[in-house]
Amino acid sequence: MIEWFVESSRYLLSLPVTRILAVIADFGLITLLIYGLLYFLRGTRSANVLFGITTFLALAALLANLLELTVISALLSGLWPILGTAIIVIFQPEIRRFFAEAGGIFASQYYKNRNEASKDVISNVVTALESMATSKTGALIVFERNIGLEGLLKTSVRLDAKVDTLLLETIFFKNSPLHDCAVIIRGNKIVAAKAVLPLTPEDSMNPAKKLGTRHRAAIGITEETDAVAVAVSEETGVISAAYKGRLLRGYSGNELVSLLTDLLYQESAGNSEKKSYWRASLELLQWKKTGKGDEK
Repeated sequence: MIEWFVESSRYLLSLPVTRILAVIADFGLITLLIYGLLYFLRGTRSANVLFGITTFLALAALLANLLELTVISALLSGLWPILGTAIIVIFQPEIRRFFAEAGGIFASQYYKNRNEASKDVISNVVTALESMATSKTGALIVFERNIGLEGLLKTSVRLDAKVDTLLLETIFFKNSPLHDCAVIIRGNKIVAAKAVLPLTPEDSMNPAKKLGTRHRAAIGITEETDAVAVAVSEETGVISAAYKGRLLRGYSGNELVSLLTDLLYQESAGNSEKKSYWRASLELLQWKKTGKGDEK
């Protein structure tokens, strides 16, 4: 091992300075890509899948080399060429979300004014949610951000209405023909009702298996886009919020105002100094806010 290190050092020192810098930049970019991948997948099911695949392949390769298992070594050698395709298939939702968010960064300036919710809109929505939580009226509201939701609007009931507390309560009233599915808000307007959202997968690895359709839809739309979703359970009256595939439950009105203001309302002055309430929520509320029973 020491001899290898010495030989490698001699080889690097014999290279021109430009070549050494290129090697450092090469390894630096690879390190950043790996870190970015792990950071992007943090807290998701895919992180567990990636860890399982990496561990299995590393152990299999190690045992094959130590025990000189020629058949397994041959199988592993033939596996590497198709591993890239397998990764694309396995991590297809995450790859799609990555490119959607990357595109959203470039489009953010175009959508900034259109999709920015005012403080009055946030206040009206939270007031409606608190009222529906008291009466245990199920509700699901999605705020569009940089990634457009036009595809969902095609199969929903299109509206062009000002965000109003009474209007939201009327839409989600249990006898209303529009109460099923979700309401979509774009900027200061309600642009759709009865919108059908994608559901997060329901399986044994996913905590969402314990949730009902409404909360799975809230997680699902935030997994595929950068939207923010808020929901009210019709069983418990608990208010939940979903963002980037994570669902936190048990919000009070003040907490929800702080969260939505942080994510949806951007002031031109001092925005860079504003603390992310969502990050604080992940740290402080993830273990404190636990729902009871299945949510619908």
